[in-house]
Amino acid sequence: MKKITIILVTMITLSSCVSLQEIVNNLPQGGGALSQLDIGNGLRQALDQGIHKEVTKLMGENGFYKNELVKILLPEELQKVDSGLRKIGLSSVADEGLKLLNRAAEDATKEALPIFVNAVKDITFDDAKNILLGDQRAATSYLETRTQQELYSKFSPVIQNSLGKVGATDLWGKAITKYNTIPFTNSVNPDLTDYVTQKALEGVFKMISQEEIEIRNKVGARSTDLLKRVFALQDN
Repeated sequence: MKKITIILVTMITLSSCVSLQEIVNNLPQGGGALSQLDIGNGLRQALDQGIHKEVTKLMGENGFYKNELVKILLPEELQKVDSGLRKIGLSSVADEGLKLLNRAAEDATKEALPIFVNAVKDITFDDAKNILLGDQRAATSYLETRTQQELYSKFSPVIQNSLGKVGATDLWGKAITKYNTIPFTNSVNPDLTDYVTQKALEGVFKMISQEEIEIRNKVGARSTDLLKRVFALQDN
């Protein structure tokens, strides 16, 4: 009986997906209650909403540092340094070093908006259809695929400059040197710029995906009539 129930649920789920796909495939190119053009515009609106609402937050002071979802913690190697500093009464140095990593990410995120705007403009109907029929973070995945490489190339020099400007590289360099003098420890030499760049990108996409999931699952998060109409298709 249990096996039959699982099979029935699976068949119903597959049937629903096919129905939605057939509906989207057969939408007119223009005109009508909802068209292919509407689908594309609706997905652009959803991405724009996520980008401007969430990325803008990350750009501000403490956008990363006081956001527990994306706060950049120390790389595993430096966590030993952090612990060592606190044991010898240098907690303030460790706290300041952590804050500087997050400040660098906040500075770099300002480079993201124009890159995202261009990616959103380039969405085709096929892209939009795949996003609508995709998983809970399909729109975010689209952005990652289209922008990850360009964002990294933009973020990295900004973060390197920011870390150098505020003394983070020097601060952690001294901390690591001090840590490496402690007997019976392994030497530590992480690439801070690459680490912070990767974590900053993870944070940006995580916040965009949070907004996407909200729009997909909560009617109240759909801020325009078009968003409501487009995402109503997936609610059925």
